[in-house]
Amino acid sequence: MKNGQLAGTGALLRLALRRDRVLMPVWVLVTALLVASMPGALGKVYTTAAERAAAAASMNANSSMRALYGPVFSDSLGGLTAWRAGVYGAVLAAVMSLVIVIRHTREEEETGRQELLSAAMVGRRAPLTAALLAALAANTCVALLVTLALAGQGAPGALALGLALAGTGMLFAGTAAVAAQLTESARAAKGITAAVLGAAFVLKAAGDAGTAAGESPLTWLSPLGWVEHVRAFASERWWVLALLAAAAVAQAGAAYALAGRRDVGMSFLPARPGPAEGRLGTAGALAWRLQRGSVIGWSTGFLIAGVVFGGMADGAADLVGGNDKTREIIERMGGGEGAAGQSGLTDAFLATMAGMFGLVVALYVVASVLRLAGEESGQRAEPLLANAVGRLRWAGGHLAVAFGGSALILLLAGLGLGLGHGQDLPGTVAATLAQLPAVWVTGALAALLYGAAPKYAVAAWAVAGTALALGWIGPALDLPQAVLDLSPFAHLPKLPGAEALAWAPLLTLTALAAAFTTAGLTALRRRDMPA
Repeated sequence: MKNGQLAGTGALLRLALRRDRVLMPVWVLVTALLVASMPGALGKVYTTAAERAAAAASMNANSSMRALYGPVFSDSLGGLTAWRAGVYGAVLAAVMSLVIVIRHTREEEETGRQELLSAAMVGRRAPLTAALLAALAANTCVALLVTLALAGQGAPGALALGLALAGTGMLFAGTAAVAAQLTESARAAKGITAAVLGAAFVLKAAGDAGTAAGESPLTWLSPLGWVEHVRAFASERWWVLALLAAAAVAQAGAAYALAGRRDVGMSFLPARPGPAEGRLGTAGALAWRLQRGSVIGWSTGFLIAGVVFGGMADGAADLVGGNDKTREIIERMGGGEGAAGQSGLTDAFLATMAGMFGLVVALYVVASVLRLAGEESGQRAEPLLANAVGRLRWAGGHLAVAFGGSALILLLAGLGLGLGHGQDLPGTVAATLAQLPAVWVTGALAALLYGAAPKYAVAAWAVAGTALALGWIGPALDLPQAVLDLSPFAHLPKLPGAEALAWAPLLTLTALAAAFTTAGLTALRRRDMPA
């Protein structure tokens, strides 16, 4: 770090925090809210210690539930909170960290802004340092909010869980920092880091499914498994936090070493040269070529997830047992109020899973639509549009991939859900495809923001995140219907199990999506590029 290689770090950190003044607080609050809301929600479901003990025993005896959430180490409200939200809160922290680090390292180099800054009084390793410090600030806020929110359940456990989430976030910040040195594009760096995160979840799931105590070697190989092994609210293992810290520091050190051995804009894994002659004849073909990897990845993941959740449907009644509050929550999420018997609860469970698939696919469609903003800011759109390709054709290609890709993903999710359940395949496919209008409304809002106000297009993530939060924890908290109705997903028919398919909300939402998309394309056609 000699010769002023950290010069300008403070200025770059202030710039990063200013640029992320919307994204970072929203992500921090959503992550903290996910965890902080659990004690209240679980307290409404399991009102006595006996009910919590029975629920913990039931979850530990079910390999599918262990694969999704891990084993339960304590039947206290704090222990159940760590079980239910710990790993998923860590995943959110990891995604937040990889976005922050890559946004302020590889994306800056890809757009050429870093080269301009490097020509001034900015040290060689200052951008990487500023990005890691920005991620550290965000993860510290997550740890602080989670600790304060859960302190009433036991201060040591709250601190352990908060530090576990922050530690996981910083570990994957280090992974993202290494990936940013290895690749030439921000998209590839995000893909590598996301693949590592996905592999960590698969290892954890496989290990937890095999052993009820969570001591499988596969679980120990996964950083997400380390979050479980901290055992917040259950005789905390503080030394496991040292593993997270050591892995984060080691990866940051590797990133610093790699950063010192390459030129700005270069990488250790250069992109392969394309063919001598162009093979893409349309703007739509180019959009598909750019986004096909994400479509294939999401589709494969949702097909597998559908099979897993479909296999759990028949056991929904066993998981609920005699707990009326749990039954009420599943019925509120799945629209099965008043449904009698195991068949009604199974339909409500399948409808709940279909709704969750739709909420998550909303994140895909936002990312796919905002690829337009990435192409524009990366100065790849301007040379294309300088030829015979019009703005509407260029944007329409990406929007077709976004909306068509979301339909494909939900179709495969429905097929997986039906195959896993083993019956009513058309019903499960219809249930997932019924989510499409709400997904398209979310994507259309992203298109409108990009076309009319590209500097604020990132706010589309807040729209998708709000819908996800309302759909995930809203029914458990029994929020007023007026609040739940803020999400387009609240207006969809709950399939399977509904007596009749309500076409009016589906058509209304589809019309809204078309209107928002048209308005966004109209604004894009009239504004200057780049914005």
